[in-house]
Amino acid sequence: MSISARDVLAIRDVRFFLLARLLSSTAQHITNVAVGWLVYDLAHDPLHLGLVGLAQFIPALLLTLPGGHLADRLDRRRILLGCFAVTALALIGLLLLVMAGAPRLEFIYGVMAVLGAVRAFSAPAGQSMTAMLVPRALLSRAVALNSTVWQVTVIGGPALGGFLYAFGPVMVFGTAAGLVCAATVAAFALSPLRREIAADRGSIFDGIRFVWSRPEILGSVSLDLFCVLLGGATALLPIYARDILMTGPLGLGLLRSAPAVGAALSAAFLAHRPAEGRAGIRLFVSVALFGLATIVFGLSTSFPLSLAALAVLGAADMVSVVLRQTLVQINTPDDMRGRVSAVNLVFITASNELGEFESGLTAAWWGVVPAVVAGGAGCLLVAALWAWRFPALRRFDLPK
Repeated sequence: MSISARDVLAIRDVRFFLLARLLSSTAQHITNVAVGWLVYDLAHDPLHLGLVGLAQFIPALLLTLPGGHLADRLDRRRILLGCFAVTALALIGLLLLVMAGAPRLEFIYGVMAVLGAVRAFSAPAGQSMTAMLVPRALLSRAVALNSTVWQVTVIGGPALGGFLYAFGPVMVFGTAAGLVCAATVAAFALSPLRREIAADRGSIFDGIRFVWSRPEILGSVSLDLFCVLLGGATALLPIYARDILMTGPLGLGLLRSAPAVGAALSAAFLAHRPAEGRAGIRLFVSVALFGLATIVFGLSTSFPLSLAALAVLGAADMVSVVLRQTLVQINTPDDMRGRVSAVNLVFITASNELGEFESGLTAAWWGVVPAVVAGGAGCLLVAALWAWRFPALRRFDLPK
């Protein structure tokens, strides 16, 4: 009997989990686009956009490994509930800052640091829950559906954030706080998670040792680290929207949504047709396409061409995400998934938040366009080096 995405959605807890992810992730992306515009509007300096990423990266770097350790020791559902509560309080704090007038930049960085710290605990718990909610045969499709929901929020969140910003930042941050409260209700509806806990509680560094011992996993997470670190241009989108493509906050929202349009279509396709057969080769092709699309976007002065390049970039990145996450989940025992997910998330956080800082810094040094183009070229170089250095990753395939 053939298996489809409907079999995954037939599971009650999967539906509530995806709903909580939909609501909380939408709030996150609404917040990100509003903070980016607000900070650039206050500072008029690309370096400060990089500092927003740095403020989130430092606490995430310090706390993600402990967060993964807790995810293997405690009820992951309760961890999510606690994280949603703190997130709602942080967003309310941001709301109060903008209601009081033009907020100081250091206060904004402080709130973003709190959100980065919260994600250090919520992300390992949430990412490692997927394999607990579905049978092994449904895992690849469950990962693709989870990624589809994420990409839907990346599409709708920034566009909604740009639209709401037209009514002022109070509207944006108030909406984000309300969405997180609704996500808390959805997470509360999840059934308590039951699993066997190993008698040996191990240490927070077990995940690092496990990843280091598996070349295909090490190659996978480090490939994402360096490609997104070099090729990511998200932090510079406010500059492209305002100074290069000459669009307003709504245009910025569309630019931030464009990668997710391609990614959501790609993820929806993979949920029904997993990339079985030479999955490792497909992974490296998708990474190379990500680098090429980054170069096209960096050179473009046309708004439609920029949107198209970002959509292709997002579609290629989604193929990479689904393949890498599935590889990690199927090769990791349940009592290690929290810690291994935490290691993976340290790499992802470094590539995203530290990548934003790198983008802002290189743009301040070299200029915006040279920084983006150089990053795309670096991504191509990394893909070639990793294909040679990690043959196990190049040869890996999905279970049928």
